[in-house]
Amino acid sequence: MWKSIECVAIYTDNLEKSEAFYQSLGLVKAWETFQDNENRWKLVGMKFPDGDSELILKNNPELKFAEVEILVDDVKQTYEALKDSHDIQWIRTPFPNSLGGHVAVMQAPDENVFVLVGG
Repeated sequence: MWKSIECVAIYTDNLEKSEAFYQSLGLVKAWETFQDNENRWKLVGMKFPDGDSELILKNNPELKFAEVEILVDDVKQTYEALKDSHDIQWIRTPFPNSLGGHVAVMQAPDENVFVLVGG
C-alpha cells in the first residue's frame, strides 16, 4: 500500500535562516509555494543532492510537528481501504493536489502524522 517516503516537512519560524542552514549542508532550494489562499504560510522544498526525497520547510505555527509524506498508488483507494479503521484519525480526507493527483492526511495510533500523496 505504501510505496516510499517522498519528503519530511518540518516547522521553522524563520524560513530564510533555515534555508541558509540546510543549503550549507548541501541541500538545494527547489521550489516554494504558499500553503493557504491568503498567502500567509509558506512551504519551501529543499532537494537532497542524491535521490528524489525532499526536506520541506513550513512556517505555519498551527503545524509545529513533523509530517512524513508517503507515496501511494491511489490516495482515494487507500483512504477507502483504511477509513473504517478505528486506529486512524483522518485529519483531511482525499482532496485534489494542485500538482496533480490527490492528498489525504492521517494520524496513526502513535500520533504521528502522515500525508498520503499519489494518483
